[in-house]
Amino acid sequence: MSEALNLWEIPRAEEVYLFCGWRQWADAGSVSSGLPLYLIQHTAARKIGEIRSDGFYLFQIPGTHDLVRPVVKYNDGYPESLRRPQNEFYYARLGRHGLAFFLGDEPHMDVERYVEAILQAARKLNARRLISFGGMYGEFPYDKERLVSAIVSHPELRQDLPSLEVELSNYHGGASIGSYLCRKAGENHLKHIGFYAVVPSYDFSSMIKTESVIRIENDFTAWLNVMRRVNFMLKIELDLNDLEQRSTRLMEVMDNKINELDEASPQLGLRDYLRRLSDDFTERPFNPLDEVWEEEFKRLFGKLDGDES
Repeated sequence: MSEALNLWEIPRAEEVYLFCGWRQWADAGSVSSGLPLYLIQHTAARKIGEIRSDGFYLFQIPGTHDLVRPVVKYNDGYPESLRRPQNEFYYARLGRHGLAFFLGDEPHMDVERYVEAILQAARKLNARRLISFGGMYGEFPYDKERLVSAIVSHPELRQDLPSLEVELSNYHGGASIGSYLCRKAGENHLKHIGFYAVVPSYDFSSMIKTESVIRIENDFTAWLNVMRRVNFMLKIELDLNDLEQRSTRLMEVMDNKINELDEASPQLGLRDYLRRLSDDFTERPFNPLDEVWEEEFKRLFGKLDGDES
């Protein structure tokens, strides 16, 4: 076992899946950091291990003030808290499924050893598949389903995705930690699928001086759109009612925010701008019930055919 990995409990289940997220670069809408934390809390998962932080993080970068430094909080001279990088594993049981979660801080260096620790944990937990989360900002209507793209560690995993209404990524550029994990998982013959949601962002800096950028910090709609696909793909039946309610509330908050800005600066024509975005946007709704009904009809008519014979 990697010296960086410390697993003090290795639960067993018929099927185990490892969900991974980070406080990282590709974390628009907190899809990578907030969604795993939500799942940990939602499933009442217990902590089962960690990756030791030694050797993965810089304390300072010359010429910067506090870009990477740990955050300390003093109370009358006493350091009552010190925010250091954390990389933790959690576990919850859902029927016959074991749901393992990893939430960490993207490393500054020695990424090979860091990723190897995650892959070692996946082997120890006998995870059938690794699922990672990421988010990117984009300009599109906030009241539409989020665009979701996917990456896979093996070409044959692409056959699992057509029914999920996702785009297979053709990105070319700097790698996120999820992309690095995907490549290394493939080299180690482990199955990994990464989901990236596009989160609405609007830049009005050329038109107004205050509140020039609108971004959704916790995009519950993106979280829901990703998890509905994960639920269907893995057949884990995770209760998403709370996320649906949060998504509905988010739409209400966004409506109110846009109305406030539109009333304060009518010359900007925000509603017309959003209407144009909507007209140019091609939504790709994910309707898992369509496939469920199709499979049920096939089963039913297959049974009838069998009875007649």
